[in-house]
Amino acid sequence: MNKVALIMAGGLGPKFWPKSTEKKPKQFTHLIGEGTLLQNTYNRLLSYFGKENIFLVLSYSHREHALKQIPGLSEENLIYEPFGRHTAPCTALSVNYILNKGFSDDTQLAVFPSDHIISNLGEFYTSLDIAFKCSESNNSILTIGMEPTRPETQFGYIQIDSVDEHNSQLNYCMTFAEKPDKATAGRFIESGDFLWNSGIFICRIRVFQEAFTKFLPEYAMKFAQLNQVFDTPKYLEELLILYKQINSISLDYGILEKADNVYCVKASFNWSDLGNWDELYRQQLKDAYNNVIMGDVVSINNRNSFIMANGRMIGVIGMEDVIIIDSNDTLLVCKRGQSENVQEIVDYMRRKHIHQFI
Repeated sequence: MNKVALIMAGGLGPKFWPKSTEKKPKQFTHLIGEGTLLQNTYNRLLSYFGKENIFLVLSYSHREHALKQIPGLSEENLIYEPFGRHTAPCTALSVNYILNKGFSDDTQLAVFPSDHIISNLGEFYTSLDIAFKCSESNNSILTIGMEPTRPETQFGYIQIDSVDEHNSQLNYCMTFAEKPDKATAGRFIESGDFLWNSGIFICRIRVFQEAFTKFLPEYAMKFAQLNQVFDTPKYLEELLILYKQINSISLDYGILEKADNVYCVKASFNWSDLGNWDELYRQQLKDAYNNVIMGDVVSINNRNSFIMANGRMIGVIGMEDVIIIDSNDTLLVCKRGQSENVQEIVDYMRRKHIHQFI
């Protein structure tokens, strides 16, 4: 049975401003590891799926970044969205494309965000093996959940229930919870039956289509109409019309929270959803004063801070618990613990039409 991977690379990453911009979002930026976030994601999937079976869904305006960063990437493996409409339409569009490229609806599909940090690749591949084996044998949608290590408020959660006392890794998904407040996250941890939601899911294409038709029937009907114009001059025009007619909706909210055939593989590889500067700070090695210093920085008497220079010297003295990010003609300064709100700066500039900085 064929296995294909879909990398969702269409986000704009506004919480990583000023390094992440509309022209070059965070997934095409080097933030941690050997390559960009997209390169790191692609490379860890390459040996498992093979390059012919890895598809990227992204904006056409970011096409050159993808082709430049992934040598040998075929145009046939690029799927373009007119603009972002969240993960449910993104996946539906991609499934439509993959089927029209000759894959059967029995193909097993694995969907991955492009901005995750994953290590312990042996454990990662083992978790995929378990999910694919379950997907192959029944009509289930599989997610991958991570054992929480702290009451994190920036990750989603999955409440699980054991389905097999002899297999502690496979569990039934009872409920999905969006990013909780600190007290709620603490209760999740104490209960012992919540995992972090990795955002990775696996199922046969036919199973996804059935769920999409059942829970998002209006969307399913519109995407089915694209088959009539696929590979014709009218395709892009019809796709644009479709995207203007639908609302943004996530896979979790649109399908997974409603379906009764969703199971979770409890995984043990190291994982993080790299959502903001605070999480990147958490992932980086610190100096003796608990600072992360990157680039040409003179740091004197600073504590617990993240300071990143970009081609020019920065001098910082006597700061504590701050994030300072320099990028060309823009500069971010914020309190650690508040980088989740960086998107508000981007939203403000967009409302004021200050587009040259975003």
